[in-house]
Amino acid sequence: MMPLYDRVCQECSKLITNRYSTSFSLGIRVFDKRFRGPIYAIYGFVRFADEIVDTFHGHDKKGLLDRFREETWRAIEEKISLNPVLHAFQETVHQYHIERTLIEAFLDSMEMDLYKSDHEKASYDTYIYGSAEVVGLMCLRVFVEGDSDQYDSLKDSARSLGAAFQKVNFLRDMKSDFNERGRVYFPGVDFTTFTEADKKAIEDDIQADFTHAMEGIKRLPKGARFGVYLAYRYYIKLYEKIRNAPCALVTQQRIRVPDSRKIFLLFTSAVRNRAGLI
Repeated sequence: MMPLYDRVCQECSKLITNRYSTSFSLGIRVFDKRFRGPIYAIYGFVRFADEIVDTFHGHDKKGLLDRFREETWRAIEEKISLNPVLHAFQETVHQYHIERTLIEAFLDSMEMDLYKSDHEKASYDTYIYGSAEVVGLMCLRVFVEGDSDQYDSLKDSARSLGAAFQKVNFLRDMKSDFNERGRVYFPGVDFTTFTEADKKAIEDDIQADFTHAMEGIKRLPKGARFGVYLAYRYYIKLYEKIRNAPCALVTQQRIRVPDSRKIFLLFTSAVRNRAGLI
């Protein structure tokens, strides 16, 4: 037993989440206490992998990602790692029986970012599944705490929520993805001639994901429902801001929701939760 080391590693993942995402940090804080550590661990793992391919310019990204993949499997096999992010993640993997296939799909999508700068429909769907939908499924494994029937009934909605979050991120980050990384994720879309029709088609697809996701959010275990709903509300607000902006603005700047608005959404969501309106 290594309670102090385990706790320090969990705190490292919590710090990473707090530094990188206000939205997810606030959402996790309102989870039942037993869910917070495992979800921080999942976020820390996916955040670090994403950092390798997105920001480690001037370094051997492929070599670093290969090493991260190798160390992930070693941590899971040996049930220990000197990398605090991987140690916290492997604990969560074992405790909640997160499938190897989900982890593989995620790492494969991260690797796609190293060599693929645009997508056709098939590769786009594969990327969305691996980079976002499986993260929703990992979190769902935590929330259902071993209830396989509940997992099976909620997994499609969890995938839809992960997909919606990722597609909103793609719209929000279109400028930086294209200018800094040479990427355009949406199939058939040319960044230099991005049109209102392109934007509308993407938004309709996202709305369908959000609608399907909400059906599952309502049926989540009580200790997780409010936190997931809060993250959903944040992303809905960001989606609405993007939807109401002209396509030229979307390609020129990063649209965001101010922290003050996020706090307002926290309080209004809490009221809805207490009133049983989720």
